[in-house]
Amino acid sequence: MAEEGVYKTLAKASEETLFTEKGSKFMGYAFPVATEEEIKEKLEDLWAQHAKATHICYAWQLGVDYGHYRANDDGEPPNSAGMPIYGQIQSFEVTNVLVASVRYYGGTKLGVGGLITAYKTSAKLALEASRIITRQVMVTLKLHFTYDKISAVERTLEQNQISVLDRRMEMDCTFLVIIPLRNKKDILEIFNSIYGVSWELV
Repeated sequence: MAEEGVYKTLAKASEETLFTEKGSKFMGYAFPVATEEEIKEKLEDLWAQHAKATHICYAWQLGVDYGHYRANDDGEPPNSAGMPIYGQIQSFEVTNVLVASVRYYGGTKLGVGGLITAYKTSAKLALEASRIITRQVMVTLKLHFTYDKISAVERTLEQNQISVLDRRMEMDCTFLVIIPLRNKKDILEIFNSIYGVSWELV
């Protein structure tokens, strides 16, 4: 797992990769994804592209805490496809990712051991063909303050390069901002030092 406050994901979808074993073709794909709905769409697209494929096995992982995942063997022997693919997702320490391997059967059975090796290799090639990037985990903060504090708050935001998502100025001011998780403690201390500014994590 990546260090606290950051996570690894893919910059964009990989190029299609190809691994062959005893006549069977395994075409590997890796996609950056954010939701299960997006994963479903990617898999539907793959089936549309490969309507004559024997199997499309896959694994995915979502969440900056690397905690939400699934592996699917798509009719191959249990744990011979999805879990080897998921093992490569773990090995590359990436999340918000879908890795799929499209198999065209070549006429010779590979056995469970052969399938594990083939799907593992296909997933590895797809992830190696991807550009892996590191992103910061961000948290949202709601700031409350009176008008006379606006210059101090604006200055603090500018000095710390903090992005403002929303500004509301009515009787008092409410700003919605995002900050890096790894800098949360320091930034909250700064706001705590400005008299008249309160905050809450959203």
